[in-house]
Amino acid sequence: MQAFQVRKHGGPEALEWLELPTPELRADEVLIEVRACALNRLDLWVRNGVPGHQFPLPLIPGSEIAGEIAALGSAVDDLETGTQVLIAPGLSCGVCDRCVAGLDMLCPKYGILGEHRDGGYAEFVAVPRRNVLPLPAGLSHAESAALPLVFLTAWHMLVGRAKLAPMEDILVHAAGSGVSSAGIQIAKLLGARHIFATASSEEKLAKARALGASHTIDYTRENFARVVREVTEGKGVEVVLDHVGGKTFEDSFKALSWAGRIVICGATTDALASINLRAVFYKSLSILGSTMGSQAELRTLLRHVEAGDLAPVVDRTLPLADAPAAQQALEEREVFGKIVLIRD
Repeated sequence: MQAFQVRKHGGPEALEWLELPTPELRADEVLIEVRACALNRLDLWVRNGVPGHQFPLPLIPGSEIAGEIAALGSAVDDLETGTQVLIAPGLSCGVCDRCVAGLDMLCPKYGILGEHRDGGYAEFVAVPRRNVLPLPAGLSHAESAALPLVFLTAWHMLVGRAKLAPMEDILVHAAGSGVSSAGIQIAKLLGARHIFATASSEEKLAKARALGASHTIDYTRENFARVVREVTEGKGVEVVLDHVGGKTFEDSFKALSWAGRIVICGATTDALASINLRAVFYKSLSILGSTMGSQAELRTLLRHVEAGDLAPVVDRTLPLADAPAAQQALEEREVFGKIVLIRD
């Protein structure tokens, strides 16, 4: 098969287009012919490398995959070849106490396709049977691939961790990202009152408003904490959704109400942040880490997608062979929502 593989970390040249063996199946695995694979910032980390973290190179990136069943492992007897499917990106053992409790994202052996084992920048990918889900009704492969990682991450952040309640106020950073464009929609679905969204251009802010943001802030021109305070008459927001990290963290604290919660799933600008601990205990503030979510949560949110409550946000589709150009666009933040690589 043809695939992009990272054999050593580096710039765009580290993403190599190679002829590789089609994956061999274990008994409990399914071979998927990839029709669409969405990009994530994780793909850039795999390519560039992350200080202090070891990726299992050589590695095929790509976590969000939709396609068609091409072959079944010997122990898989409840699926048929030719079925159109969506792949859950989280990998877990399925048998430990946390997995049995529905907390598979906390499994000691938890991993992600495209980070811990080969992903979807390829013609074929092998995945465990438990990761194979039906393609959402009414959605294309490209639309479906824009869902599982970013919507699951945002859903777990707001529902599982921050427990955003109806009529609470929320600030969503970097509205153009996949997680944040999903988060705006989920906040609206949950009945949030004021949904603040930040971005760096009027074009992105307009798209955020179309998704449900009630107040948008160009963070290059305005102090978002001040705007939040003005609109909420000094109260602040109950929840901040963040994956930017150190660059915004201190002002995010200033935007919080009493008993407010910051939920964070990444640190794209800086992993180090300064916080006022007196404010944390005096105002009963919470800092909540969040990574991905459970497959049960994914199934729940996919039902909302099929009902029309939530919708994938696809910025553009490109052929699989254009993955390096797609990554460059993502790296330069020329995207609102998702870039999806497709194969006809």
